[in-house]
Amino acid sequence: MVQGQRSAYRATLQYIFDHLPMFQRIGAAAYRKDLTNIIALTELLGNPQQRFPSVHVAGTNGKGSVSFMLAAILQAHGFKTGLYVSPHYKDFRERIRINGAYIPRRRVVDFVNRMKPAIEDIRPSFFEISAAMAFEYFAHEKVDIAVIETGMGGRLDSTNIIHPLLSVITNISYDHMQWLGDTLEAIAGEKAGIIKTFIPVVIGESHPDTQQVFIAHATQKQAPIVFADAHYRVSANHAGLTHTRFSVVKDNTPLPSYEVNIHGDYQAANLATVLQAVDSLSETGFFECKDAFVRDGLNRLKPLTGFMGRWQVLGRAPLIIADSAHNEAGLKWVTRQLTGMSYDQLHIVAGFVNDKDVERVMHLLPVQARYYFAKANIPRGLDAEALQQIAAGHNLKGRAYSAVKNALRAAKRSASPNDVILITGSVFVVAEVL
Repeated sequence: MVQGQRSAYRATLQYIFDHLPMFQRIGAAAYRKDLTNIIALTELLGNPQQRFPSVHVAGTNGKGSVSFMLAAILQAHGFKTGLYVSPHYKDFRERIRINGAYIPRRRVVDFVNRMKPAIEDIRPSFFEISAAMAFEYFAHEKVDIAVIETGMGGRLDSTNIIHPLLSVITNISYDHMQWLGDTLEAIAGEKAGIIKTFIPVVIGESHPDTQQVFIAHATQKQAPIVFADAHYRVSANHAGLTHTRFSVVKDNTPLPSYEVNIHGDYQAANLATVLQAVDSLSETGFFECKDAFVRDGLNRLKPLTGFMGRWQVLGRAPLIIADSAHNEAGLKWVTRQLTGMSYDQLHIVAGFVNDKDVERVMHLLPVQARYYFAKANIPRGLDAEALQQIAAGHNLKGRAYSAVKNALRAAKRSASPNDVILITGSVFVVAEVL
């Protein structure tokens, strides 16, 4: 029976991969510029997104980490918590979880079978059908609350039909510019599209180019707005391989340190966003926030939620780290993290997708590292030899490999026990080594 369910699940995934345009795989052809399809799908399902409370999370970087941390904190408070994130690394079901457990395979199969006539008629994207599936699942399972992460944008994102208790926008930097705009103000305008009338919004990081954009949108919607970095100052004071200890100052008052089951001082801004979001959610009257539960959720982030892919340790001697940073701000954080480490030689397995402005991020990568360039096994993957040539123009030297696993194997052969191997550049590159 179990084998039969797995076979049916594999066949179902093949159907949606074959029939639905998937942005993560093919790029622009899958991008929808309106909410028509998701509205049509959810109306057929009885608008399940209206039957559970939610928190909506957008932003250029950090929205995944923030979503997972919020979910862990809500779980620690005893709430049955849905979590919708994207993309997935290994299994489609990573996108849809309740209290860290993936949606059952049979539910995926049943949903797609029931919706096939609508799929054939409406022709939704992969992301649209995924969002509709998540909404129905959360409603059916009567979650107490769900944390819903946007995909690429905000205003026209398929998740933007929910009416949340709280909206969160982590930060704005350059990414997906061909769809969201080529200035920070334009990108912020798209992300600000999740701000709803009278619904409070938390902005994680204030920036002179975007702050007024958010304030203007919030004012128009009469939405209370707060900038997390106006109230919280967070810095890492000790980073281990499983937990990072963060010093936190709230409104000039130092708080006891937080031990978070996450690695990387670059998560400091995300933690500030999360703490402010918890405060703001508590102020809506949804729950009474208990600091002990906040700390417990953050301390047990990975076992509670299954968080993966960000500064994830895959091996030691040599230390092997995978991080799915894929844009300018994300790679800045990763390279800053590397500067605080001690090692003999740095080896970087790198791959990007072909619709990213790779030239824009090459200057961030350390010249002294040895590079192993690879193409992610998706149609959008940038050819390894093309990447090698781009990198050479920035004095980054290395070889091109036919597959990510081959590149990692070569890095392992070359590395000594005191070296570091970093795998980065794309979620899809990281997915192939997890």
